[in-house]
Amino acid sequence: MIRPFEFKQFTICQDRCAMKIGTDGVLLGAWASLENDPDSILDIGAGTGVIALMLAQRSLAETVDAIEIEEAAYEQCVENFEASPWADRLFCYHAGLDELVDSIEEPYDLIVSNPPFYTEEVSSGDGARDRARQNRSLPFEELVESVPKLLAPDGIFTTIIPYKAEDAFVLSAIHHGLFPSRITRVKGNPTSAVKRSLLEFRLEESDIATSILIIEEGRHHYTDDYIALTKDFYKKM
Repeated sequence: MIRPFEFKQFTICQDRCAMKIGTDGVLLGAWASLENDPDSILDIGAGTGVIALMLAQRSLAETVDAIEIEEAAYEQCVENFEASPWADRLFCYHAGLDELVDSIEEPYDLIVSNPPFYTEEVSSGDGARDRARQNRSLPFEELVESVPKLLAPDGIFTTIIPYKAEDAFVLSAIHHGLFPSRITRVKGNPTSAVKRSLLEFRLEESDIATSILIIEEGRHHYTDDYIALTKDFYKKM
């Protein structure tokens, strides 16, 4: 049995979701900027709903929407939203990104996505998990092409991807009118290679703020930066 994951202010049930709670999603939910005081937030490919829930906790946004195409994950996301303290502000659509682009009425102030990123054909024996992990279900190109159509003029788009894909992702985003404004590259420990890139984009060009985030000094000995970023969520921080 897969136990629910308990954060300080909400609990995530994840037994029916292909992708479980992981560092990437928590990093994105904690790192995404709220400096434009978003009134509306969208999480693309919500999975368990953890990122949307983190942003509901962090912000006063009136609308926190999510989309999830996998039926079991969608149902679990809805249940996690309804069980949270912010149920009145959270809503999940069982839809693909193309459907949302075709039906959008109002643009979003903040869009976040922790997209699938394994492009190689890998099989774990779990079809739902494989689809969630492989970017065939949400290609990076579709993501950066769609976001400008959903983003308010002064809005912010934030994502997390493998570091090895950063250059190509940024070039594609610029091609579609999304310009990088902040980049944090993530390392597991001081001597390990950079594994992830947290990326922030806007619809206008600006200077790019760059930084490095190291998660651990040693095994289970977390850095001050990582603790500061996640302490409002993890119970043991």
